[in-house]
Amino acid sequence: MNKLHIGTCSWKYDSWRGIIYPNENKINYLKEYSKHYNSVEVDQWFWSLFDIVRLPEFRTVKDYKSSVPEDFKFTIKVPNSITLTHYYSKNKSEPLRKNPYFMSVDLFEEFLQSLKPIKNQIASLIFQFEYLNKQKMSSLSELQRYLHQFFTSLPADTPPMSIEIRNQYYLNSSYFKFLQDLNLSHVFLQGYFMPSVVGVYNKYKEYIKGQTIIRLHGPDRSGIEKMSGENWNKIYINRDEELKDIIEMIKDLKNRGVDAYLNVNNHYEGCAPMTIEKVRKLLINE
Repeated sequence: MNKLHIGTCSWKYDSWRGIIYPNENKINYLKEYSKHYNSVEVDQWFWSLFDIVRLPEFRTVKDYKSSVPEDFKFTIKVPNSITLTHYYSKNKSEPLRKNPYFMSVDLFEEFLQSLKPIKNQIASLIFQFEYLNKQKMSSLSELQRYLHQFFTSLPADTPPMSIEIRNQYYLNSSYFKFLQDLNLSHVFLQGYFMPSVVGVYNKYKEYIKGQTIIRLHGPDRSGIEKMSGENWNKIYINRDEELKDIIEMIKDLKNRGVDAYLNVNNHYEGCAPMTIEKVRKLLINE
């Protein structure tokens, strides 16, 4: 039977005390979190490009392992040291500097080694690519050449992997067939100037098999952060009508035998656990 895994994007939020966390001085956040959800998205190792040695500490990964049940799943963002084509630039007039670690197999294998304690609990490793303008990537075909070389060089026992693209015009039949041929999953991103995940799914659902990830973000990250003061203990923006359509998408995925991971971010509505409760009620009512 196909299972919907519901979780949040990260979990270390004091403002969730009284919602899913107890009001105690010292708690193991992940252990408490796993009492409510069966998966989580880990993004803490993503921001690594300016500190190339900032890979997961073995001790931290072992702590995560010991904090959750055996059937708990992690979806993990791959470090941007691997997925960024160029260094970030604060001044747009400066020439772009290539990232020498872009799609580095050696660095990725080092990253994998650091995750060894939870290897069997990794649902997917997420390769998140920023919006790629023509200066960074000439076309989808060029990106596919990089990806093909990278993914066909990895060992057979590599955990499942998925791709998140932020160029909406890359989302076409060529892209989805490419993922299918390499046994990669697509990450549906709701928000960040991307088209509706429901619309994209309905157009290309024939290519979505096995497993997929749906990440719920809003279109205005800085706006909701300002509105909330980053106090994530309530809903600030109601997206109930949008959620109803996403529930229909999830139902269709289940009917088609696809395992879905729904990762909810505070930037979607406000308090991610409260959004998840709305999703659960909608699923029951449906």
